[in-house]
Amino acid sequence: MRRAFSSYGLLLSFRAAAIHESFSRAATDLNVTHGAVSRAIRQLESDLGTALFERRNRRVFLTDDGRELAEAVEIGFARIEQAAASIRDKAGKAVVRLSCEPTLLMRWLIPRTGQFSDRHPDIDLQLIAGGGPVMLGPGIDLAIRRADFNIPDIYEQIFLFAEEIGPVCSVDKTTAFFEAGTIRSDATLLHTQTRPDAWRDWLSIDAEHKRPLLAGPTFEHFYLSLQACIAGQGVAIGPKRLVEDSLRDGTLTAPLGFKPDGSKYFLLAAKTDGNTTPVSSVRRWLIDLFTTNRR
Repeated sequence: MRRAFSSYGLLLSFRAAAIHESFSRAATDLNVTHGAVSRAIRQLESDLGTALFERRNRRVFLTDDGRELAEAVEIGFARIEQAAASIRDKAGKAVVRLSCEPTLLMRWLIPRTGQFSDRHPDIDLQLIAGGGPVMLGPGIDLAIRRADFNIPDIYEQIFLFAEEIGPVCSVDKTTAFFEAGTIRSDATLLHTQTRPDAWRDWLSIDAEHKRPLLAGPTFEHFYLSLQACIAGQGVAIGPKRLVEDSLRDGTLTAPLGFKPDGSKYFLLAAKTDGNTTPVSSVRRWLIDLFTTNRR
């Protein structure tokens, strides 16, 4: 007879630790202590008779055995979630939870979700603002992320778009902030805590418009810096995707255009998602939506 795990609950801790390759982040996700995650992993390793993580320099990395188990666990949890979704569907409207970078969510995705609701009135698409590492499963079905962290191999990564950035300002402030094809030296530069190097990144890829990096108002999120920009308070670095609607309606202008900064956005999905589930319907809609807007 096969020897069973001492507790299948250990797999919850293992799954979170495998996704982040961090016991601390796993503990945060699960709302338990670092010690509880560490003990669960040690017990699971004892049950299996092999190391699932390599510990070095206060960090942990999946071993080959750990990676094999992580893929199997992800398949198992995905099947459980699909079964739960199927049961929920029988009781009423299907719920799909999509996590998305906050500014992209507020400025670009939300205005377009009406298209999805019209096409799929039987699916309740719930949007969650979030960035950085994410654990798919109960609570989050899909995630849109800027690839500025290591994305676990257990997820399918679907390319959505490449980031392009450039200075933007309120249309009625164009002459106050720009002249002779560049930014005026006395123009107020708006900064953001979530992307503190945005201006430095732009200066590094746009050799034509070198200028001193002046201190200016700093906002918590890109969304707030762009709102301040619309209000005429200064010049902000605007990711093209986040400002294209404002450029179209004449609220903002980008006198110097946009340049690729090398970063990309992906849709993260479980590899085991079928072709006919509510999650797959949201996934196809997102791919079509971003593909159409790449042209």
